[in-house]
Amino acid sequence: MDLEKLISQGESELLEFKESTGEWKEIIKTISAFTNTKGGIIIIGISSKDKALGIQIGQKTIEDLVNKINLNTDPKIFPGISVEKIKKKEVILIKVEESKFKPVFAFDRVYKRVGKSTVKVSSEEIRKMALEGKKTYWDELICEEASLTDIDDGKVKWYLQRKEEVRVVKKPKKMKMETLLLNIRAAKEIGKKIRPTNAGILFFAKNPQRFILQS
Repeated sequence: MDLEKLISQGESELLEFKESTGEWKEIIKTISAFTNTKGGIIIIGISSKDKALGIQIGQKTIEDLVNKINLNTDPKIFPGISVEKIKKKEVILIKVEESKFKPVFAFDRVYKRVGKSTVKVSSEEIRKMALEGKKTYWDELICEEASLTDIDDGKVKWYLQRKEEVRVVKKPKKMKMETLLLNIRAAKEIGKKIRPTNAGILFFAKNPQRFILQS
C-alpha cells in the first residue's frame, strides 16, 4: 500500500486521519461507522492538513488501543492494526472491515459514515439496520484458516458415543467424516471444498486455541 499516495487523496468515506491516540474516543466512533458502512482505514499520526506528523509509539501503545476498542464496541471489533513509516515517521494504520453483524455500537451508540463525516445513527435507522442484517451467526461461519485436517477424529467419535448414550441416537455405522460434519453443521461446503465452521473448530479441533484464542 502506497501510504503517501493514499494520504495525498485526503479524507473520504473510506479514509480518516487522526493526529494522536489521544483521540481514541473519536477513533472508536469512526471504527463503528466504518463497520456499519463499507469499511475503511484510519491513519493515526496525520494532521488535519494531510501532513504526516508521526507519533511516539511505546511498548503498550497498540495494546492499550486494542483494549479500548474491544471494551467500547459491541459486538467486539478486532480491526487490523499495524505500525507503518512515512518519511521516517511512524504512524498507526487501522484497517476496518464492514461487519457482517450490524449494527455495531460504540459507547452504546451506533455510527455510520456519510462522506468525510462520522454521524450518529437514529433509533429508526438502527432498527432498520438490524432487520436488514444477515441472520448468520458467528458459529455458522467458516473458520477461515482451518481445514478438515485440524479436526480430531477421536473427539468426533466421542461425541457420537455420548450422543447415543444420552440422547439414544444411534451412531451411523457407515458415514464419511465429511458428511457427518456437514450434517451437524460443524462444516460447510464452499465450492468443492468442505471447511470446518467456528462451531466445528470449538467442538472438534485438535487445538482450537490456534484459531480462536479465547476458546
